[in-house]
Amino acid sequence: MKKIHLLILKAFIRPFFVTFFIVMFVLLMLFLFKYIDDLIGKGFEWYIILELMMYASATNVAMALPLAILLSSIMTFGSLGENYELVAIKSAGVSLSRAMYPMVIVVALLSITAFMFSDYMLPVANLKYYSLLYDARQQKSTNLLPEGIFSSNFPGYSIRVRKKDPDGQRLYDMMIYEKNQSTGNNSVVFAKEGSMYRTPDDSFLVLKLKNGIRYEETNGDKGFNPRQRLTRLRFKETEQKFDLSNLKFKRTSESEFKSAYQMMNIKQLAQTRKIAEHGLDSALRTEFQVFRPYVKYFAVPYQRKLHQIGYNIDKGVLSSFKPTERLGAVNVALGEARALKDLLDSKVEREKDTSRGIRSMIVEYQRKFTLSAACLVLFLIGAPLGAIIRKGGLGLPVVVSVAFFLIYHIISTIGEKSAKDGHIPPAIGMWIAIVVLTPLGIFLTYKAATDSAIFDVDIYKKVFLKLIEKKSKIFGSSDAASA
Repeated sequence: MKKIHLLILKAFIRPFFVTFFIVMFVLLMLFLFKYIDDLIGKGFEWYIILELMMYASATNVAMALPLAILLSSIMTFGSLGENYELVAIKSAGVSLSRAMYPMVIVVALLSITAFMFSDYMLPVANLKYYSLLYDARQQKSTNLLPEGIFSSNFPGYSIRVRKKDPDGQRLYDMMIYEKNQSTGNNSVVFAKEGSMYRTPDDSFLVLKLKNGIRYEETNGDKGFNPRQRLTRLRFKETEQKFDLSNLKFKRTSESEFKSAYQMMNIKQLAQTRKIAEHGLDSALRTEFQVFRPYVKYFAVPYQRKLHQIGYNIDKGVLSSFKPTERLGAVNVALGEARALKDLLDSKVEREKDTSRGIRSMIVEYQRKFTLSAACLVLFLIGAPLGAIIRKGGLGLPVVVSVAFFLIYHIISTIGEKSAKDGHIPPAIGMWIAIVVLTPLGIFLTYKAATDSAIFDVDIYKKVFLKLIEKKSKIFGSSDAASA
């Protein structure tokens, strides 16, 4: 028995690691394709890109691990069935469920590891990943002076270069517009050609301009000439420095991202949810005290006194006012109604935002558990499915596993979105994919244990031919009866 268990474990571990790293590589490539425009041409050091890819890989574990378990389990039992090893195991008196026993233990350990990872490591990885990605996307391009457009990379300056040499150092037909906010001076510099280089400490960009002219507008002498003064200066060669300190890569404090629910563990989510629900309940209890000044009423115990004050029940409240007072009363009532409506609208929006935040907390809380459950359910589907189709390798198992994983992913995505929108309870939305696929896994396990060939095309062909024969007999008998 131990040899059989070791055989199955060896057949499972190798394809599991191979498929896991393949899926991680594919997801990492999708990440690079998505954010390639935000990373290329910004002068990042190699370790910044490597660090970002490492954190992105950590956030992809939640999708790669269930898919790797599904694919490797199909490949393992498909290969065993294709090589008639499952037949030998069953002929030795070992049932399929008993042969799956060691793999169940391994997958259960992987599920526990996935839960620990999602609760302890994933919030930290999300915090590092999103903070670094935000800073990378905010970083300005190292192409400080692109051709044919005005560049505003330097505060207070707008620079246009008509043409550049392929090496990017020689510049032609330049225009530099400067606006001094403190003195109100404006200046424009035109140069036919020039070159640029950085200082050794990479603190300044130096533009060496040749054959140009400078126009500058300054405030005139208030005592003598209040009009502005225009100065024109021609030059053959000059230099101008631009500060590069604001273009260097800067990291934002990670404390600004810690309030996001993806960066919290189970304990932090529970505490934050408790505080939010307490604040929502307190706000609802105090609503009446806020609305009370806008609600005016009076009580008259007897209908006789209504007639004494001139109120006619049939004609309405306005009948008790004089014709000249009715317009003023209506305007006052409309004003108070509008004020109350504005107050209600703001409070309703605040309550919606709080409720939406609470639902998002519950979704993230349940996500910690659904990852582990997904590993178990997809293994429960993949192992018997591999024993039924009896095909190993990366052909049919990949197609089948991707199809089932897409079903799981689509159902879970729809459920999560519906839960965040408030259409269904968050717990149901996060567990609906598990609930839908678990009966399917139990059904496939039963079919595999009973050696059912549900994927045998010949069986369905025979059933289809029998149906055709029955229909032909029915139609043939009805034609004979009519004749």
